[in-house]
Amino acid sequence: MALDLNMPILVVDDYKTMIRIIRNLLKQLGFDDVDEASDGTEALGKMKERKYGLVISDWNMEPMTGYELLKHVRADSGLNKTPFIMVTAESKTENVIAAKKAGVNNYIVKPFNAQTLKGKIESVFGD
Repeated sequence: MALDLNMPILVVDDYKTMIRIIRNLLKQLGFDDVDEASDGTEALGKMKERKYGLVISDWNMEPMTGYELLKHVRADSGLNKTPFIMVTAESKTENVIAAKKAGVNNYIVKPFNAQTLKGKIESVFGD
């Protein structure tokens, strides 16, 4: 599947600065259609209203974590095909394994740059 620079992307993080950083990195890569949500609950609501080509979510958020969001997305027949990249400051092996089991498409450890993000997105879409 070719990378569609026009696909809508949902960035989920409870930290506004991180959303801004990821949005800027996506813009550098040519993605302009970027929505944001501050936690898993808000993200799930947005995903039910609009079909996203990719979700990039932080792991640690309240009240619904990125991991819980991922599990909800994978359990929902209308959303379960949505590509999902998890972002976290912790590279704990058990988190990576749990996310993989829950159906995450890729995993990024903070801090990261545009090239890392590009590589992760391309690997999700098999470019």
